Amino acid sequence: MTPIVVHLVVITSALLLGINAFDMNKIKNEIYNKRCIANKIINLAVHGAAQNQSYNRLANFTDKFGNRIAGSQNLENAIDYMLGELTKDGLENVHGEKAMVPHWVRGEESAVMLKPRYHPLSMLGLGSSIGTPPEGIEAEVLVVRTFDELKRKSDQAKGKIVVYNQKWVDYGTSVAYRRKGATAAAQVGAVASLIRSVTALSINSPHTGWQDYQVNVTKIPTACITVEDAEMMWRMSQRGDKIVVRLKMDAENLPSVESRNTVAEIRGSTYPDEVVLVSGHLDSWDVGQGAMDDGGGAFISWQALSLIRQLNLRPKRTLRAVLWTAEEEGTFGAGSYWQQHKEEVHKFDFVMESDEGTFTPTGIAITGNNATIEIIREISKLLEPIKATQVLSGQRGEDILYWTSKGVPGGSLLNQNDRYSYFHHTNGDTMTVQNPHEMDLCSAVWAVIAFIVADLEDMLPR
Repeated sequence: MTPIVVHLVVITSALLLGINAFDMNKIKNEIYNKRCIANKIINLAVHGAAQNQSYNRLANFTDKFGNRIAGSQNLENAIDYMLGELTKDGLENVHGEKAMVPHWVRGEESAVMLKPRYHPLSMLGLGSSIGTPPEGIEAEVLVVRTFDELKRKSDQAKGKIVVYNQKWVDYGTSVAYRRKGATAAAQVGAVASLIRSVTALSINSPHTGWQDYQVNVTKIPTACITVEDAEMMWRMSQRGDKIVVRLKMDAENLPSVESRNTVAEIRGSTYPDEVVLVSGHLDSWDVGQGAMDDGGGAFISWQALSLIRQLNLRPKRTLRAVLWTAEEEGTFGAGSYWQQHKEEVHKFDFVMESDEGTFTPTGIAITGNNATIEIIREISKLLEPIKATQVLSGQRGEDILYWTSKGVPGGSLLNQNDRYSYFHHTNGDTMTVQNPHEMDLCSAVWAVIAFIVADLEDMLPR
């Protein structure tokens, strides 16, 4: 290969990155020169006056309101409270933005195994499930491991309650049974379905979540039961025992109601119309306190702006926190926000979402081109004091997918969340799961990355 060809390859590679070598060196120097600001943010969050602040704010919030399901007056009261607190904190342009959201109500519910012995089942109805008749449904049980096994035994399913005892693989794989289990059971004539909770560990704890009916398929009641009870009924079925369960659910799907996304800002000094967005969702399931999912993500997003405000910093671009509504039912708040702001997509520099726990942070996952990833990698070096420098390709935030699918760079928090599925969508999702020091560290990561990106002279490449 001749020297000329080598030179052309270098230029082509740089163009593919979306930024040339000279610009990248300039950006690296620009980021390096902000290390003192990054250290100030970290010190304030982790060691200074803001230590434990995000945890204490979240504890006050969750103890006051508890869980906050979309459509409930409790969620709207919680949003009113947050608008007041964000204003008291000195943030700018604090307001709510309307979004229509589903209104599913659980009501009273119970499940009891009647044969081969009497045994009350711990259960939680799944979101959007219909209810049973007032007297309930009493039927024999068919236990299966997989959808394929259900198909093989379809001639045995009519008039029965299908129990899925699917093995845990990972959340993305195993959640298919929660989402599609009722429809698959209805297609073979079942009268209800019970799904083994989607979790790696259970202490007789049922996990709720949203499920999806399919058009033109009969809707049947559906709920989650515990891992322990699903495995017990599996063992019984393998012995040939006849299993009978009585299920009662008062669940209702009511008309959609109006809710709000919660918005606060620090206006940019130079390019105020350009936006770096940090986010988490304020709604939760109607069990526990919604402290982990996603109180932690929402409150470190508030804290990111709060730390910048407490340091009297103002980046070149606007820092905007959006606390989404109705994420759990299918990103209704985020979808509404997209419809209201999609014409501004070219002004959104970077969108960030935390919705997979706020345990000890390790870094950030990024959706963007190679140049963006390299820039974020340089910024993450500023997080070396708290050992949160990891940068992976491929963010995981559902609420920001509307933006990243249109080319806006996006990021989601990486943290040591191996225990996340233990508490996910359960009565165990309380402040006891949260750790003040870990939330301080996550707040520092969120604030440093958001501020530095917002304060760069140029927007991130797309």
